[in-house]
Amino acid sequence: MKTLYRAFLGALFFSIAAVNGFAFAQAYPNKPIKYVVPYPPGGPLDTVARLLGQKISERIGQPIIIDNKPGAGGNIGADSVAKSPPDGYTILMGAVATHAINPTLYSKIPYDPIKDFAPITLIGITPNVLVVHPSVPVKTVSELTALAKSQPGRLTFASGSNGSAGHLAGELYKSMTGTDLLHIPYKGGAPAVTDLLAGQVNLMFDNLANSLPYIKSGKLRAIAVTTQKRSIYAPELPTIAESGLPGFDVSTWFGVFAPANTPKEVVTRLHDEFVYALSLPDVKEKLAGLGVEPVGNTPEAFAAYIKTEAAKYADLIRKSGARVD
Repeated sequence: MKTLYRAFLGALFFSIAAVNGFAFAQAYPNKPIKYVVPYPPGGPLDTVARLLGQKISERIGQPIIIDNKPGAGGNIGADSVAKSPPDGYTILMGAVATHAINPTLYSKIPYDPIKDFAPITLIGITPNVLVVHPSVPVKTVSELTALAKSQPGRLTFASGSNGSAGHLAGELYKSMTGTDLLHIPYKGGAPAVTDLLAGQVNLMFDNLANSLPYIKSGKLRAIAVTTQKRSIYAPELPTIAESGLPGFDVSTWFGVFAPANTPKEVVTRLHDEFVYALSLPDVKEKLAGLGVEPVGNTPEAFAAYIKTEAAKYADLIRKSGARVD
């Protein structure tokens, strides 16, 4: 009799929880959603977050408020979301830095990139492109490698910062080719490109969207893209992997996260809204202008992707010796 009674109570509790969860999901969202961008206004992640936020706001009938929380390579903004209530009203535009690079690059970060978040969807991937100043007499990856080996330590490559995707792409290239390039870190991508255009540095693994105008005008020479597949926005450019370095794959990616333990129904609703927004023709057109290749995968696929990326960058950072303390 006691066993039956316990079974009845368990079933009753489960039913009540299910009903409450369904009711919560049905009511969600009934107030504004805060969308944290862990970088300053005006950058690519901020631009995409505002674009998607506007489209989703129009569909759900609630404001989506962009909240820029820059600092510590994205760690400050990410941590604020990790410690927010798991109710779907605070979400994060996370990136390769916050969830794959920083956990190893920094000696300590205030959140766990896996345990503290519920992945919603991968928004997009932006390829980097290996570009050289026109004065550098190379047109292919193999020619660059030969030149670098003939002048060890003399060729310089710029990046927006230590530990950035551009920096790590350069370190991966050095490791895979056995070459010695001198890394010159800058405080942002813009000053790095300025010096590259002036010939103060020799090459850079830059964001494709940033470099495309200079490539088209002949001010920079594109050698190859850093992703596994050719970019849909520059299909004529080979990948570094197909240029003699199989397995080379570095990209800038970003996606949406909620705090861990956010109800599954809410995660599903957010996922569906973001994927719908990514399917809109005008959104696709604006993303193309930013060099962003839209994805919109499932939460499960995004979670698996993050783990793979985190392992890859952890190994690369340890080999490169890059650290931020």
